[in-house]
Amino acid sequence: MSEEPRSEEEPGFMAGLIAEASSPLNLVLLVLCSFLIYRLLGFGSKKDDEDSTPLPPRLPRMKRRDFTVEELKEFDGVLNSEGRILVAVNGKVLDVSAAKQLYGPNAPYSIYAGRDASRGLAKFTLDSAPVEYDDLSDLNPAEMESLREWEAQLTERYFCVGKLLKPGEKPTEYFDEEDSPNKSKASSADTESKKEA
Repeated sequence: MSEEPRSEEEPGFMAGLIAEASSPLNLVLLVLCSFLIYRLLGFGSKKDDEDSTPLPPRLPRMKRRDFTVEELKEFDGVLNSEGRILVAVNGKVLDVSAAKQLYGPNAPYSIYAGRDASRGLAKFTLDSAPVEYDDLSDLNPAEMESLREWEAQLTERYFCVGKLLKPGEKPTEYFDEEDSPNKSKASSADTESKKEA
C-alpha cells in the first residue's frame, strides 16, 4: 500500500496552526495569555533592593493592662514615642500597631487610633470617635450584632492588650507570663509555698 499524495488543498499541521493563530481574536488572546504567564512567573516585577523600602521593625508585644479613655488617647501612633496604636472595640483594647497603613496618621481609619471605635464600627461610619466613655446603650440590635462581628474579626487579627475601663471601674490585675486576667494573689502564694516544700 502506497501513501496517497496530499492534495494541495489540505494544509499541513503547521500551516493550519498558523492559519488559526493569525485571526485577530486569536492573536489578542495569545498576547493576553503570554502577558499573564509573563507576570505570573515574576518577570518584569521590580525586585531591586533600591526600589523596595524596608518595613519598620515590629513593636514588642505590649504587657496586658486596662485603659481609661484618657490613657487610650496617648496611643494614637503620634503622641507616644514608640508609635504604638491602640483601638478599643466593644470594651476590648487591641494593638493595631502592625497596621499603621490603616490606623496610622493620615490613614483611612486614623480617626479610631487611640479611641473607642465601637460606635463607628456599629454604625458603619467614620465620623469622629467619642471623646468620653460611650456605654453604647442606645445602639439597636442590628448595630450591636454588627459591632460583635467587627469585634470577632479584629480580635482574630490583632492582640488584645486589655479592656476599656468604665468611669470609676478598677483595672484588672494581670500576673503571669500568659497575661491571663484575674489571677488571684492567693493562687500565686500557693505556688510559692509549693516551691518552698
